[in-house]
Amino acid sequence: MHGLSVQAVRNYERDGVLPPAERSPTGYRRFTEVHAKALSAYLALIPGHGYAAGGEIMRAVNRGEIDTALRVIDHSHALLQRDRETLDAVEAAVAILTGTGREPQSRNAVPISALAHRLGVRPATLRKWERAGILRPARDPATRYRVYSPDDVRDAELAHLLRRGGYRLDHIAGVLHRVRDAGGTEPLAASLGQWRERLTGRGRAMLTGAARLAEYLDSGTGPTAQPR
Repeated sequence: MHGLSVQAVRNYERDGVLPPAERSPTGYRRFTEVHAKALSAYLALIPGHGYAAGGEIMRAVNRGEIDTALRVIDHSHALLQRDRETLDAVEAAVAILTGTGREPQSRNAVPISALAHRLGVRPATLRKWERAGILRPARDPATRYRVYSPDDVRDAELAHLLRRGGYRLDHIAGVLHRVRDAGGTEPLAASLGQWRERLTGRGRAMLTGAARLAEYLDSGTGPTAQPR
């Protein structure tokens, strides 16, 4: 029915993604319509939330911990919103690069801790991006600490967006190198366009996942009921 192998269904039951199946006198599992709806819900959650979060949602629901499941869903939506806001900011930077936007108000250089907090990453991640050629911060003459200019912050926001989009570090470094050399905005614009399409697809997938999960929750017997 779902295009899965028998072993995959067994594994999902073992992992708590499906509610426990009743056993026949000979030990065979008996799956019901409740299990079918649970499996449909899980498979629909994956494109929007990922395998790990989708499994966490279903296990919480099957334990009757609806609030826990909703918290996981809320977290995924928050990440999606954050990606949209970052994409908007980077697109504004692209407009500036191409001369079609307005220059932002001047900002002071920021230390690595402030930039890491802004992006929600660890300082070690920014140092890794620097080693990969993605970022090129200057050093404070007195302390030798890294300082990030407004352009560095823009590059870090772009790197963060592309990284979340699944791009490799060497690809991101190449894009930023072309941007810095001027005339390299076409690859950048293409990457942003592709990522916006992926964000839209993820948002639509979340809607589908929510609908399937609601069907499971409203299935009459309930997610924690024993199969008949």
